[in-house]
Amino acid sequence: MKDLDPPELLQLKFGEDSVSKQATQDGITTLWVSSVKIFEVLRHLKSEIPRPFSFLYDITAIDERARKKEGGYPSIQFTVVYHLFSFGRNSFLRIKTAIGLENLSLPSITKLWMNASWYEREVYDMFGIRFNGHPNLRRILMPMTWQGHPLRKEHPARATEMGPFRLFDEKVDKEQEALKFKPEEWGLRTQSEDSDFMFLNIGPQHPGTHGVLRIILQLDGEDIVDAIPDIGFHHRGAEKMAERQSWHTYIPYTDRVDYLGGVNNNLAYLLAVEKLAGIQVPLRAQVIRVMMCEFFRIASHLVWYGTFAQDIGQLSPVFYMFTDRERIFDVVEAVCGGRMHPNWFRIGGVAQDLPNGWETLVKNFINYFPSKLKEYDKMVMQNSLFKARTEGIGIFTKKEAIEWGATGANLRACGLEWDFRKKQPYSGYENFHFEVPIGKNGDCYDRALVRVEEMRQSLGIIEQCLRNMPSGPYKSDHPLTTPPIKKHTMKDIETLITHFLNVSWGPVIPSGEAMSCIEATKGANSYYAISDGNTSPYRMRIRTPSFAHMQMISYISKGYTVADLLSILGAMDYVLADIDR
Repeated sequence: MKDLDPPELLQLKFGEDSVSKQATQDGITTLWVSSVKIFEVLRHLKSEIPRPFSFLYDITAIDERARKKEGGYPSIQFTVVYHLFSFGRNSFLRIKTAIGLENLSLPSITKLWMNASWYEREVYDMFGIRFNGHPNLRRILMPMTWQGHPLRKEHPARATEMGPFRLFDEKVDKEQEALKFKPEEWGLRTQSEDSDFMFLNIGPQHPGTHGVLRIILQLDGEDIVDAIPDIGFHHRGAEKMAERQSWHTYIPYTDRVDYLGGVNNNLAYLLAVEKLAGIQVPLRAQVIRVMMCEFFRIASHLVWYGTFAQDIGQLSPVFYMFTDRERIFDVVEAVCGGRMHPNWFRIGGVAQDLPNGWETLVKNFINYFPSKLKEYDKMVMQNSLFKARTEGIGIFTKKEAIEWGATGANLRACGLEWDFRKKQPYSGYENFHFEVPIGKNGDCYDRALVRVEEMRQSLGIIEQCLRNMPSGPYKSDHPLTTPPIKKHTMKDIETLITHFLNVSWGPVIPSGEAMSCIEATKGANSYYAISDGNTSPYRMRIRTPSFAHMQMISYISKGYTVADLLSILGAMDYVLADIDR
């Protein structure tokens, strides 16, 4: 049985009629399971098979009612999709189950995975699918007073589809009443046997929350009894917007998800689209992509480094580190034309070739930055007060990290050497030499230690790009990629037509579905793209690392003080747009 794949294992356990297989463009094993057996199947996959799928990567849903489907597709109304991951097998598994409007519910799997709570709440919020047995099934991204479920196909996507907004007195009263804080609605008690609890809002406007985030603290003196993150203030419908954009014109929207990660967002999206279309990216374009992604990894880590030190009480580092970030942006601007949101990657490659003189800019930064990292080590990492505020604070184990869906540096700080650039290489990362730094204690200090070392490794990758940049085209010649080179459109009518259609309508991506997963600046980031053979996505799911990490705050902050919470938040390295999308 040890050598059997998941389909065979499940068919042996539950019968051949209970599990059917679906072919997909991304090669991820995709299985359809009856809704009445979904809980038992997921429990079996997590804990009862060899090399189990212990990591719940994502839960999402699809409104199938407007989709052009091929014959034999099992779902006609709604599909709930579970993405699982096995570290032992180094593989994803996609489980799908079909449900209808007459019974829009499934059993909750919060008893199997702790991190299922927020994912199920999001599916309920966006699609109206109920999860029976969920401890607190309520909206998570939309206001509690919101009418409808935004990712259903009948829900309006643009202001032009709705009437003019009117703020009547009754609506003001209703919204004001909804804003009142009632502890019992959040699962909080007002007192214990020996003390009354105090409730404190951190945010939604607070320098320590790094954005519009609210954390409701239940306090016994200075000690945290519970901490409940309240998210969604930054939600702007990034997944819904994909349904109204062409495959090309959606690229700039991805820049704004992890707005510190720059082109890493583009890459996660484009890899999924390229899988769907069967596009091979030229080697030069792959190396250019890697180089720019690593520049943005350093830039993102510098923002984290400086603001984390500031949260702990050091004022100077953030100014030095933001200055170095500007040096990176000088390189990015010279190459891409933009700085923070360059929107430069394209389907099949990049927008333009590297400019003349790029080597000098990159070499200058490679020579400059190592000494600055040493300086910051002395200034921050070796500072006794910084150590006192971070060592032994916010500890979680490798097992707890997996249970809560932690990825990236937050997972590696627990001692697990796992980096998708190494384990499931993409864009040619298998051709680069770099180490995967890990921690030992899983505390705030180790999470900092890992990210600092990652900057050194990224610098080494950039240096390898500089030394070994291949020649050749910077974009694929596949007809569904970025429009043909302009000068060629003046020579033959077919190229001109292709250019016109690509710019006006966008490419028609073949029907199917594909998910990419990259090691983004804050952890595992993926786009799950679904096409029904049109010029825009039918459904676009964005799985971000910060969403999973923020859910952990409640678990890892209990028993610490309010001051410790700021250390825990800073060490987590999240971005609110990455959480809320």
